Amino acid sequence: MAKVGKSSQLHGLVDMGSNGIRFSITDLSPATQRILPTVYLDRAAISLYDAQYENGKLVPIPGDTTKQVIKSLLRFKSTCEDFAVPEKHIRIVATEATRKARNSEDFRSRIKEATGWTVELLPKEMEGRIGALGVASSCESVIGLMMDLGGGSTQLTWIMTKNGKMEMSERGSASLPYGAAALTQRLEEAGSPDSEAFKALESEVLSDLKTAVQDIRIPQHMLDLSESYDGLQLYLSGGGFRGWGFVLMSEHWIQPYPIPIINGFRTTNDRFQDTQAIQAAVQKPDTPDIFRVSARRASQVPAVAFLVTCLSKALPRITHVHFCQGGVREGIYFAEMDPKWRREAPLVTATRCYAPPSTQVLADMLHSATVPPLSMRRQEIFGENLITAFTQAMFAHMAHVKDVRGGAALRSTTTGIFAAAHGLSHEGRALLAILLCERYGGYSSISPTEQDFYGRMLQLVPRDVRWWCMYLGRVAAVLASVYPAGTVRESRVAVDVQWTQTKKDKEKLCVDFRFSEERDGLDQGLDAALGKVEKAGKKKNWNGEDGYKVLLTVNGRDYGCEEK
Repeated sequence: MAKVGKSSQLHGLVDMGSNGIRFSITDLSPATQRILPTVYLDRAAISLYDAQYENGKLVPIPGDTTKQVIKSLLRFKSTCEDFAVPEKHIRIVATEATRKARNSEDFRSRIKEATGWTVELLPKEMEGRIGALGVASSCESVIGLMMDLGGGSTQLTWIMTKNGKMEMSERGSASLPYGAAALTQRLEEAGSPDSEAFKALESEVLSDLKTAVQDIRIPQHMLDLSESYDGLQLYLSGGGFRGWGFVLMSEHWIQPYPIPIINGFRTTNDRFQDTQAIQAAVQKPDTPDIFRVSARRASQVPAVAFLVTCLSKALPRITHVHFCQGGVREGIYFAEMDPKWRREAPLVTATRCYAPPSTQVLADMLHSATVPPLSMRRQEIFGENLITAFTQAMFAHMAHVKDVRGGAALRSTTTGIFAAAHGLSHEGRALLAILLCERYGGYSSISPTEQDFYGRMLQLVPRDVRWWCMYLGRVAAVLASVYPAGTVRESRVAVDVQWTQTKKDKEKLCVDFRFSEERDGLDQGLDAALGKVEKAGKKKNWNGEDGYKVLLTVNGRDYGCEEK
């Protein structure tokens, strides 16, 4: 339910797409609007695209379909009243299927008469811009090509975001009539891949895509930048691509894939273009239903495979493909958002409401504890945004009983308190989850079922920082023991780190906790937390990963027995 006093910040939106109608109520309070918190979500499985075809022939939107649409809109109108959404904050936005309907004007007029709401038609060029902004909202930063695959059409453009500002093609986007539903219809009409009609369709789509690439005029500096990384990044949104992404997740080398959220999922271009493997996964008779891939989405996989094959021949070289949840809802709200909120890192926004009073002081201490060795060739282990997000969240699960703290923290970014945050990458979710779990004791402190999940989440973390997650989480546990309320009223401890070498010329991390009082005066819980930091340096605790020996000292004196 909407909170008292929050209703003035609530906005209702109806996204009347080609494949379905989405209803949402979003809280646009300034402090959290970057992650577009949703208060309510629903969807009516009404395909306005399919409704306009009868025996393969184009017809007006039927009266029965119009009645279904109006019925669902009236239900949403009642829901908005329940949440006290201001009437002026409610919009209906329609795209390709409504825009091109033979009886579009009459259809919209009947909706206006029944609901009192005016249907806004998104022009072709604006639809592409809104789609691009939706993608921009879905990631912390974006630079590359963007495609939005709807039911009736697909849009292509280039996009780049920096400091809350977005650049894209001056021409907006190239809009092509090759949506998932539209291509399914065209392919059925074309028949066998060996037919002349199929070959003609393939030639038409390929030609139009190549023309679109020329029309959007990808900046030379972006192409030059891509050469350094063997290709451009490709960002995808729209139901057809999301279905493709969920199939890829079901076939991922990590099984079962630990994050049930399509936004932020990334794959290589080779896997993205493996159309045979994707189609085979959908067609396996002995395979359970694929998560989030409905029968309708599965039926559109051949059409998406056809488009992906054409893309492989028409687009510049691609290195990685990113799947985004951003659509009309996200794009419209992101377009109206103040740049100062746009530029915020979603992880930071998502965790802010749990921030302890002395977040900055604690974050500085954690940052000072992560000095990379020369062999690592990194300027920093973790970025400032991740350190801030971790610090803000490191007390969020303290109220849980000890048995479940680590497990709840581990699940916080997938099904827990941060799961619904919009704009997080899967890598970012995994990093924060592992850090938070380690802050409460790590792998050995969670149940066997959670240990399996821990292992799968850890695989999403870059190999060269996995050990650092264990280490930093345990340093945070020490700080939380010293400052249990997250309030630094006076300095009770400082963290000093430096590197040295073992007798075997291995790098060793020397960590000194300098307390304002002698170690003998410290409690048992703090001693246990310090012991966990020391144990991070024991090879047997590295879970088969790379790591570093740790020499732990307290006020300059050895803390415990070190393995030589």
